[in-house]
Amino acid sequence: MRWLRRAVIVCIARPIARVFTGADIVGREKLPLTGPAILVANHSSHVDTVLLLTIYPSRALDRVRPAAAADYFLKGRAMSWFSRNILAIVPVARDRAGSGEDVLAPAREALAAGDIVLIFPEGTRGDGEDLSKLKSGVARLASAFPDAPVTPVWLQGAGRVLPKGTHVPVPLNCTVLVGDPVHWGGDRAAFMEQLRVALEGLKALAPPQRWA
Repeated sequence: MRWLRRAVIVCIARPIARVFTGADIVGREKLPLTGPAILVANHSSHVDTVLLLTIYPSRALDRVRPAAAADYFLKGRAMSWFSRNILAIVPVARDRAGSGEDVLAPAREALAAGDIVLIFPEGTRGDGEDLSKLKSGVARLASAFPDAPVTPVWLQGAGRVLPKGTHVPVPLNCTVLVGDPVHWGGDRAAFMEQLRVALEGLKALAPPQRWA
């Protein structure tokens, strides 16, 4: 299954992503290639997950695990199979948040196994223009793995390629900006502010969007 996942992403998803996003990567060398590590990105489209997977070198793909909503990505047999085996998601039961259940347990297990966990801390897709309030789950993971780098990523334009509520992508050029890692310092509020500032800083560097 590992080889199938790699083949689908490298041979199918990557060429399609290039056609529809023409993605320019700024700071690719800052991407963590081994885990445990955390990638934190803004979220405006289902394109986001695929786009981030396709910019990774094939040798590192086996370790990249997107955290995703279990209630969406695990509904239906076909969607569940694709999400578990090709996307290799870390399921998050967001509908059980506040119930006392540790919804971050799968993410902790992935990090403990040496994976690179991709997190969208806004919690849901936004408009792609403004950064919504960040949820503190990423801080809880960072505190549990204080040596794991937390790398901020700004995705510019993906929300216009496939906006929320649409099903047909539009070919527009996107930019992926990768920043310097943020490290857990022991204070949750300070960490979350540092992460927000890092993401906003990358956003400020993003060029205007153009046709792919």
